[in-house]
Amino acid sequence: MTRIAIAATALGAALVASITLAVMVGSADIGAADVWGSVIAHLTGQPSPLDPLHDGIVWQLRLPRVLTAAAVGAGLALVGCVMQAVTRNQLADPYLLGLSSGASLGAVAVLLLGVGILLPVAAFGGATLALLATLGLASAFGPLTPTRTVLAGVAVSAFAAALTSFVIFWTVTGDSYREILGWLLGSLAGARWPEATIAGVAMLVIGVPLVLTGRVLDAFAFGDRAAASLGVPVTGARWALLGAGALLTGALVAVSGSIGFVGLVLPHAVRLIIGPGNRALLPLSALAGGVFLVWADTLARAAFDPRELPVGIVTALIGAPVFAALLLRRRSLA
Repeated sequence: MTRIAIAATALGAALVASITLAVMVGSADIGAADVWGSVIAHLTGQPSPLDPLHDGIVWQLRLPRVLTAAAVGAGLALVGCVMQAVTRNQLADPYLLGLSSGASLGAVAVLLLGVGILLPVAAFGGATLALLATLGLASAFGPLTPTRTVLAGVAVSAFAAALTSFVIFWTVTGDSYREILGWLLGSLAGARWPEATIAGVAMLVIGVPLVLTGRVLDAFAFGDRAAASLGVPVTGARWALLGAGALLTGALVAVSGSIGFVGLVLPHAVRLIIGPGNRALLPLSALAGGVFLVWADTLARAAFDPRELPVGIVTALIGAPVFAALLLRRRSLA
């Protein structure tokens, strides 16, 4: 218990420090006192201690983007834990049910129509349709099971990805490739307060209840019969958990695009430190995911300034070797 308390305290402090430092990073010289002075002034309605230019950089540009990164990273890591527990599949991630491909199809459609202002709505709508298609296909021939759910998700994901590729190939011309590619690779470059609000509210309304489902997820670890014997309504709980995880993922993908490896790698990394118990794993993974994506996005926007990388490239470059190292470590411990 002491190890879990220490880890929670350390990750919570790391998240606050990471948000502060990430807002400081950039071409404009802004210190930690300036960051908190601007934040406190806006929250209390007092005059900002910064000049209008630097105050705008902190409050309008950097802070909403960093908070969006923290919320998206926390949510993806949390849903990754839930998906791995519900499906009993160590390779499950938040996009298991075809949500990323469905969101991508909706986003590409509105970008090509020139109504980018509707992008979050279209992406969430596409993710929701993909979820309904996956669950409908998985339950069409019997009760919802982990294996059937995974296979249905693969089928829906492949179909939506094929439709997205067809639409891009058939209709995209000129520089529109760049905008579409940036979204498909995952980017927080356009995150402002509306996007931060969407991600934050999604975490509050859906993410917090998911954090409290650790006992139910622990019951699923021993199989459906064991879970039922412990008083868990297996089918209803699985539908509820998959649906809540998918809705949270859809809301996050709608503001950030498809950012890979966060929901796959972070749960495994945290699990190695504190063990497999989901009551501790869920909140600690969320904190770790927030810290990770804040720094990945900071690296994406600052490493090659004035050019910026999609953050999905950074998470893949870091996540793939880290995941390989985790696999090797687990093998050595086996």
